[in-house]
Amino acid sequence: MASSSMPEVGEVGRRAAEILDQMRAHPAFDRLHSSSMKYSTCWATFTGYPAISRWSLDRDAGPLLVEALRVLALKAAVFELTGGDEQAAELLVPAPVDEMVHAVLAQFTLMSRMQADLGVVFPHATELEEFAYTRGCVTDAYYAAAGWGEQPLRYWLDSAEVTRRLDLLNPHYQAAGLGRDGRSHGFDFDRSEPVVAGVSG
Repeated sequence: MASSSMPEVGEVGRRAAEILDQMRAHPAFDRLHSSSMKYSTCWATFTGYPAISRWSLDRDAGPLLVEALRVLALKAAVFELTGGDEQAAELLVPAPVDEMVHAVLAQFTLMSRMQADLGVVFPHATELEEFAYTRGCVTDAYYAAAGWGEQPLRYWLDSAEVTRRLDLLNPHYQAAGLGRDGRSHGFDFDRSEPVVAGVSG
């Protein structure tokens, strides 16, 4: 959630671009990249990546990682320029990109080393997150100011569009025996008879 005192757009863009370049130049970057990609194959929600049309983890993981690293650089720049304001740094981000941000931050040792070496903080606070990304918000302005070109709209989905897509996905989840957003099921893996689909919520 953006606070009322957000830093100037051009300043954030310039600093974010510097931070991203420093991340890429860091000796641990290749390992961070490969580790994040591996993590994405063993953990995924039902509400982030699947909101992408014709989603394929093999095809989409790489581009999503690019966007996640850009988001982390933007958040780090805002955090730095606001003197450590966690609320200001919790920028609105689309669900698919946010999911890959989590995959990167799961590389705790590497990210901790990179923070220490670069003298930056990559902030993330779940209790401050709002899933209300809207095209044209301040995140988009910062992204443009960093000089990264146009955002790939395949991944930068408006929150209303994500909701619409999840509403279309949920009947399919439920038909497969999963509760809404894949948050529950009635499968009993301890019973000897074949697993029968069942939805508990």
